[in-house]
Amino acid sequence: MAAAAAKITAVWRQNFQREIFRLDAALFRFPVVSFDTEFPGFFRNTPIDATDLTRYEDLRHNVDPLRLIQFGITVADASGKIGGTWEFNLRFDLSKDLFVSRSIQFLQDNGIDFDKLRRDGIDFDMFAQLLSRVVAKHRNLCWVTFHGLYDLSHTLRTVTNRPLPHSVAGFTSLLGIVFGDVVDIKYMARFCQGLRGGELGLAAIAKILNVERVGGAHHAGSDSVLTARVYTKMRMVYKIHETLCVGCLYGVSTRICKPIAVPNTNGRCFIPYFSTPAPFQRCIPPHCCGFMQAAPPFSHVL
Repeated sequence: MAAAAAKITAVWRQNFQREIFRLDAALFRFPVVSFDTEFPGFFRNTPIDATDLTRYEDLRHNVDPLRLIQFGITVADASGKIGGTWEFNLRFDLSKDLFVSRSIQFLQDNGIDFDKLRRDGIDFDMFAQLLSRVVAKHRNLCWVTFHGLYDLSHTLRTVTNRPLPHSVAGFTSLLGIVFGDVVDIKYMARFCQGLRGGELGLAAIAKILNVERVGGAHHAGSDSVLTARVYTKMRMVYKIHETLCVGCLYGVSTRICKPIAVPNTNGRCFIPYFSTPAPFQRCIPPHCCGFMQAAPPFSHVL
């Protein structure tokens, strides 16, 4: 797997609208979506032996007050051919936004430029609304992540514009509604000989499988490409049947279930959805209206 073939498109305020349209178009041909996020830390550290209830309470405490810093996404087809990688850089102001100091220092040490994020980062509300439209429009994606509990939670929080559900069952149900099929390759690694039951980091698994990184570690775009390539290599080497792993997240015992769409009298499909997202407050510029009308903000109508 030659690393030189991949290109990571850096997305800032100036090119955001063009690149979100390109992502939307690419998803028609490349429905396997590997993604990663960078976020401003953890207010609580969860013990390894914590119960599902404790782990989820800590998750809500850590995710609900915070917002994303970067969102990286790599799209591929079923054979693993990559159709593009985008790294969305969101506006983040250290003088205004909540964060955990040691996490920000860690990101700065790995090359995240918070001055540039403050100046040129994408408006969070605009990003959330347009990403929500993209997710609602494409209902047959497979979302691939590595140890993705927090990545999924921050992305869910972003596209629904709501706090996380109160229960683990409500959380996994909503993940199934919003994302459909989800694969966590850290969970998948449990079934792969030589990967130590999944108790390894992404970089360590990539090294074992001889998969090269593109870009710098702890940048969401680079991590999403590495996730995509490791996923393809694991499927190729270990011949794992996806049904064994779809819906299973490392660290959560409740499986994510993709809901069954029920046709209505007009021939369209409804997915059972237990809450309606709060409206976004930001107005969308008129030149975006054509794209925005393609799908309602995370709608339960397909």
